[in-house]
Formats: sequence, structure tokens, C-alpha cells
Amino acid sequence: MLSAHAFASSYEAFFEAVQRDDESAVIALALREFDLNTVHPSGDHGLLIAIRSGSVKVANFLLDQRSVKVEVRNRQDESPLMMAALKGQLAIAKRLIARDAEVNKPGWTPLHYAATNADPVSVEMTRLLLEHHAYIDAASPNRTTPLMMAAHYGNPDVVKLLLEEGADASLRNEKGLSATDFARGANRPTVVDIIASHQRKQLPRGTW
Repeated sequence: MLSAHAFASSYEAFFEAVQRDDESAVIALALREFDLNTVHPSGDHGLLIAIRSGSVKVANFLLDQRSVKVEVRNRQDESPLMMAALKGQLAIAKRLIARDAEVNKPGWTPLHYAATNADPVSVEMTRLLLEHHAYIDAASPNRTTPLMMAAHYGNPDVVKLLLEEGADASLRNEKGLSATDFARGANRPTVVDIIASHQRKQLPRGTW
């Protein structure tokens, strides 16, 4: 058991090691029985910080420890899986899901965060979440859907994937904006065309 002074010293060392991806330092602290579930003053769990910081070695070490919680939330209600989805860390996301991290949750979801990422990996991340039963039309607190986020910020191929998998392009958020409106607001004519083409294909034959 660490003394109060030793804990305070270890506390600072832990979060510094997490941010600089110093796996050896984190292992040394674990061997001294430092609690790896200790939360930063910001409200962030060490695992979430590791994922957000791109500290892959530390994140994997923490995931190796069965005592480390994977379903933890910060003050913004973000989970490690949401952060992995946002950062495009596909291997970490798979490990989190294998450890029963929640794919679906009220409010903002991992799928919203995956759809926001414009990098190519976002397609596989989105597919991974859908394969694990992510609700495709999940509504944020202001009723924004993953398709809307993808239309405004994300990869056009994610827009295509979501539409192909059944996302409803007719939905509107609290401000009355649809996915098409999100795309227009971001000046993304290619995405507007993708959505329009999909909607035309959904019309009964002979109406377009």
C-alpha cells in the first residue's frame, strides 16, 4: 500500500508517463500497486488519456490488465471507445469491444465520433461499430445523427457506408437540419450529391 506522499508522487508520475507513452514507467507503478484506475483532475481516466494522446503502448498495457475499467466516462460523457473511434485507433477499438465496452449509449455515441473522423480508417471503424450493432441513427442530445456528422466533417465513403447500411437521410435535428443541410453548410457538394443520389434510388420506380 502506498503512503500518502508516495501516492502523490506516483499520481503525477502516472499521468506524465501515460501522456508520453512510457510503458515501462506505468509497469513500474503497477508493480508498486498504484491504482491504474486513478482519475485525473480533469475527470479523465488514464486509459482515455492514453488513447487521446496516441500512447498506444500504454493503452495496450492498460487493456492487458483485467482490473482496468474500460467502460468509464469523463465529464463530457466520453468513453475510451468513443475516443478510439474519434482518433481512428482501430486495433484499440477492437480490444475495447472484446472487453465489452459499450457500443451504444444515450447521447453522443462511438458511431458519432467515428463518423466525425475524415481519415480513411474511419470507414473500417464505422463498419466495425455497425458489425457490433451500433444504432445507425443514434440521436445526440440535440438529435444529431452519425450521418449528419459524417456529412459535415467526415469521409464521404463513411457517408456512403452509412446510407448503404440503412441510415435515414430524412431525419432532422433540433434545428431542423438534415444530413444534406449539414453537407451544404460545410460546402461539400460531393457529399450533397451522394445523399441525393441515394435518396433518388429510394423513390418508387417512375418518380425520378
